[in-house]
Amino acid sequence: MATGRLTTLLNDIGVDISKRQVVRLLTKGLDGFVVEDMSVLHAGMVSAPYVTVDDTGACHAHDNFYTTQIGGEHFAVFRTTASKSRLNFLSLLCGSYHDYVLNDAAFDYLQGHPSSVAVTARLRAPEPMRFCNQVPFLEYLAGQGVDIFDKAAVRILGEAATWGSIHHHGLVGDTVIISDDAGQFGIGNHALCWVHAERLLQKLMPVKPKHAKSVAKAVTRGCQRIPPKVRQDFYPTHRHAELDALLARLHRRKHELLRVLDWPTIPLHTNASENDLRSFVTKRKISRGTVSRDGRVARDTMLGLMKTYRSLGFLSITTSATGSAFAVRSSRRLPTLSLRKPNGAPPGK
Repeated sequence: MATGRLTTLLNDIGVDISKRQVVRLLTKGLDGFVVEDMSVLHAGMVSAPYVTVDDTGACHAHDNFYTTQIGGEHFAVFRTTASKSRLNFLSLLCGSYHDYVLNDAAFDYLQGHPSSVAVTARLRAPEPMRFCNQVPFLEYLAGQGVDIFDKAAVRILGEAATWGSIHHHGLVGDTVIISDDAGQFGIGNHALCWVHAERLLQKLMPVKPKHAKSVAKAVTRGCQRIPPKVRQDFYPTHRHAELDALLARLHRRKHELLRVLDWPTIPLHTNASENDLRSFVTKRKISRGTVSRDGRVARDTMLGLMKTYRSLGFLSITTSATGSAFAVRSSRRLPTLSLRKPNGAPPGK
């Protein structure tokens, strides 16, 4: 419900309150929830076997922003930022950590960028180097002869150091990141969504009957064949230029499409992320967007906690008057922990 409509409803039942006061009540004093939301993200990045990610457009302060959803089987978080770059996504995975670390993981990341070979040799040190924030990191780069005004070079080094920070704090690890092939999500142990891959085939517009048969055959094989043999012969070629180009693109990414063969427990799609973002899109249609930073943080935090609690079987959230403490009532009977040893003796006996 939009704040204007909520204010009108309260005024109609005799509550003398302005729209600004309603906004303040909804967006102020949420520090406890913000900390809880950050803890949820940290726990998910440490322990989840996989995460699905997706993003959508957002409006904040009358400008175009982007909301990224990161979720697993038992958690979901939302982050609205002004960018949807790879560096931004890595920063979101870091959570509450804002440091930069040059370690083995960072230099392994740089190996995929040939332009950074000479810089890597100058930056490598016998021991990992950690910088508390961006300022000392840029000072170190400048001291090593790196042009810190070269945005492309600094961006790649920033991505590598952020990836090093993620590994330094024990985040992500072998967690499989499943996405829709958006470039910013293609990091680490990455898997592609099969539903989005099939959509590319469905978008083809065959002009001849034989082309239509080729597309239908490719869709059928893509949906039904996932044996190990596909690793060597992913798709055949057809006499259809657009189809052959698309299949060649999929063939280049076959290891990410077939990640499920190595990790059978991961889903083949990002439907969970799309469903979570649907709630955000609905709210965007009603209230357009946020204006203040407090409003943006409140929306992302409360929506993420609501999705997380529902996935865990919780029904509702009860807040204190200050918003600093809250209790949750469960919609199902949760298992209880026994404080007795297996032999029946109480702890300490």
